Amino acid sequence: MPLCAAAAPVVVIPLTGAVGPASADFVVRSLGRAADEHAQLAVLRIDTPGGLDLSMRSIIQAILASPVPVAAFIAPSGARAASAGTYIVYASHIAAMAPGTNLGAATPIQLGAGGPERAASGASAASEGASTETRKQVQDAAAYIRGLAQLRGRNAQWAERAVREAVALSANEALAQKVIDLTATDIPDLLAKLDGRRVRTAQGERVLATRHASVVAFRPDWRNRFLATITDPSVALILMMIGMYGLFFEFANPGYVLPGMAGAICLLVGLFALQLLPVSYVGLGLLVLGIGCLVAEAFLPTFGTLGIGGIVAFAIGALMLVDTDVPGFGIPFGVVAALALFSALFVFAVSGLALKARRRPVVSGGEALLGSIGVMLEGGDTGETIGWAQVHGERWRVQPASPDALPEQGARVRVTARHGLTLTVEPFDESHRNAP
Repeated sequence: MPLCAAAAPVVVIPLTGAVGPASADFVVRSLGRAADEHAQLAVLRIDTPGGLDLSMRSIIQAILASPVPVAAFIAPSGARAASAGTYIVYASHIAAMAPGTNLGAATPIQLGAGGPERAASGASAASEGASTETRKQVQDAAAYIRGLAQLRGRNAQWAERAVREAVALSANEALAQKVIDLTATDIPDLLAKLDGRRVRTAQGERVLATRHASVVAFRPDWRNRFLATITDPSVALILMMIGMYGLFFEFANPGYVLPGMAGAICLLVGLFALQLLPVSYVGLGLLVLGIGCLVAEAFLPTFGTLGIGGIVAFAIGALMLVDTDVPGFGIPFGVVAALALFSALFVFAVSGLALKARRRPVVSGGEALLGSIGVMLEGGDTGETIGWAQVHGERWRVQPASPDALPEQGARVRVTARHGLTLTVEPFDESHRNAP
């Protein structure tokens, strides 16, 4: 006997933007929550340009194992379910579209965190010049979506064309070719049309009673919003940079604590975000090399040589960091340029300060007294060659630089040498002011 869920609510789960780790986590947890709340139907409202393969497969696996029927609804008008979205629609128990929407163009661009992929169209996936890697990826994707189509009784032939030829369909065309089950203008219209439909799930057949069912909209919580923020490649890169410079500042100026602690936290969060994304290890290596050169330039100024090399390596590494062409997961050139400019200013500022420090006179030790101006306290009036003078506010024993007697009391003298606790001085005049 089929199960009846007349009193159970319907939950709506939005899937908008690129399919990534954050959206996959949200959908998977929402389906689990729908099962815990004994929902009779989960409506997955889709508007996506595609996304990452691992995230897409996580969502599909959750749909296939869900005890709650899932209705993929491409809405509102103007929305799309391209690339990864097409696979998710095919995996759902029910597929629906709003007027003015489209789906398809499911050719793999980047599958998982592996090497880069290029789009294939039609028989070109197996044509002359196509790489073995690309053919394998297209064949795998075609078999995957064909299996989903056969599982749900949908048009498997068109599904393969969507992968191999990147074809797409409008809502009416998809309905005519049995790619979807129905069209609906909005959620209430969809629920009215699904009322009484029998759906087979992993735990048996269910009869939907959705016409007057209560609708509960799920929203991402703070955890998911935080994950969505840090898994933005630009944000992850900025966090890594803040972390690196925070630690560098702490190592260069021990004792501040706060920059080092904030830097360590930002660096760890950035690395956590990157491990969820398809990262190019070549790009990551260039990024680390660039940061290393910048730090080396700050510690060992080479008049910008290491700094310029570090900036170039950093810029190239940042552009190569995320190994995918999927929309929404690239690092904009403007972000890379801004970070590179900031790094350049940082390097040259530190180098400039280092050069200024080299040119400053010594301010400690015996050398700091050379060239200093003092005032005779006693000694010269008696014709002696040993007397006392005040230099830098201190009382020093002094001797003349020439065989002549010391200057008179109150006369200004200039320090020319130091021998232990005795200073050698000479009479001071304005011609000595710029003398070494």
